[in-house]
Amino acid sequence: MTRTKKILTTIALILTAAAASASPALADNSMPAPAPDNPMLVAPLENPMP
Repeated sequence: MTRTKKILTTIALILTAAAASASPALADNSMPAPAPDNPMLVAPLENPMP
């Protein structure tokens, strides 16, 4: 192989290894789900049912 082919092959292998190592991090979505608009965390103080 010529020197140019060796350099291009090495660069291609480095880029492939970098893409393979970065793909799990890109696939992981660590953002939590948004909170509901009006969460009811405690029971109401008054019971509207008679």
